[in-house]
Parts: sequence; structure tokens; C-alpha cells
Amino acid sequence: MCNLKLVKPHLDLKDEYLSFYQEWKDSGEDMVPWVISRDPSSFEAMLEFLEAHEKGVGLPEGWVSDSTFWLIDDRDRVLGAVNIRHRLSEFLFNAGGHIGYGIRPSERGKGYASALLKLSLVEAKKLGIEDVLVVCDAWNIASERTIIKNGGKADRDYIEEDGNVIRRYWIKSS
Repeated sequence: MCNLKLVKPHLDLKDEYLSFYQEWKDSGEDMVPWVISRDPSSFEAMLEFLEAHEKGVGLPEGWVSDSTFWLIDDRDRVLGAVNIRHRLSEFLFNAGGHIGYGIRPSERGKGYASALLKLSLVEAKKLGIEDVLVVCDAWNIASERTIIKNGGKADRDYIEEDGNVIRRYWIKSS
């Protein structure tokens, strides 16, 4: 896990990102964070979309500005992605949080999620977010452990209309 870092999405990582994206698609799992489900077939358009979201341009009603980063290793392999929301809407306060992150399926269980969240807390601090809300589904024990390992303090759970329980944790940014 040497030399892991967060980078803004950019054209130089196109092939690595497409590999990351395809692996996730092939897995059949939900793509997390939501932003990685965006079709990258027009890579430049995807990058423009991400930049516009960071600037708060063209956001759908009720959405907030967000920043996306990719977790890469020293070989520039895209291992994960994180989406940091700059503020909380009512929905994000209940069920989305400030930070959504995911690790490519073949790289899970290696400590990358914990490293990704730790690096994300540094980026949150740069964005002026002191108290960071991070959430996970109650069934996602691995994510819950990652959040707690990074200093997560439990808040009240949120129960969605379908009965799904969302665990909510607050972490001080670093």
C-alpha cells in the first residue's frame, strides 16, 4: 500500500479508469460512489461533467457541489474512487453523507478503503468541512469497520422507506 494518493480525474488515466469501470460493470454490483456509474465512453465529456459538478454548474434541483477523486497506487492503477459533497442537503444528511467511496472489486480486503477514507478526510478539510458525515448500509460491516477505524462516532440510524437501515457516523476532518 505504498504511495497511495488521491488525484483529480484526468485524461492521462483514461485507460486505467476504463479498466476500473469495466471491472465494476462486469461484477454486476451497484457502483459506489454514484459518480462512477457515469458512462465514460466519451471520456472528455465525463471529465467536463465532473468539473462542472465541482463548480456547482448545471446541478439538478436539490443537488450540491461535489468533488471526485481517484485513489491510485505508484503504478497509477485506479484502485478506488471517492465523491465528496461540499455540503449536506436534507437527503445527504439522512442517507448520503459528505463522502461516498468505493474500491474496485478485485482490490477489496487489502486496506485500501481505510486509506481512501483517510485521504478523503484531508480533502474534506481543504474544502472547509470540519465535521464529516459518512454513512453505510447496516448490512455493510466492512464499510462500517472502515468508518470506525477512521474515527467515526455513531449518530442515530436513518431508516429508508423500504426499511433499509443507514448507519450514520461523524468524523473530524484531518
